[in-house]
Amino acid sequence: MVQHPQPDPPGPGQESVWDYPRPPALRRCTLPIEVVLGGEVVCRTKESWQVLETSHPPTYYLPRSAFVAGALREAPGASFCEWKGPARYLDVVGGGRTAPAAAWYYPSPTASFSVLDGHVALYAGQMDACFVDGEEVVPQPGGFYGGWITSTVTGPFKGTPGSMGW
Repeated sequence: MVQHPQPDPPGPGQESVWDYPRPPALRRCTLPIEVVLGGEVVCRTKESWQVLETSHPPTYYLPRSAFVAGALREAPGASFCEWKGPARYLDVVGGGRTAPAAAWYYPSPTASFSVLDGHVALYAGQMDACFVDGEEVVPQPGGFYGGWITSTVTGPFKGTPGSMGW
């Protein structure tokens, strides 16, 4: 039997990732987002989608059109999400620096996630910094997951040691 942790109580203006559903939900986000790599802003947008899944901080999907020209380059590798379908990877390039396979997208997302077509998610830990509404995000622990932790969410978050079975 899987033992889930006790959720941290949310404070004012916060939400618990343990209240997010499974399968995940989509939520439109109009907060300003900036991504910095190699000392350069490689993406700036006020239009994104959040994927909200139990025990995970939101994963932000940014419009491909919001990236500066040349910032995204096809990379080897693929994976599969039971909810969104087959994913492909991208290198992120900025300021003379390349973050290999630091982004992913769904070339043909499932019908339930069709709004993610033309959008890209990033591993915040491979960038210099990612900001949501001016706040620098903390990468979701574990290296495999792509959630962005801000002061608006409480955990504990999947990806910490011992959380594989959550």
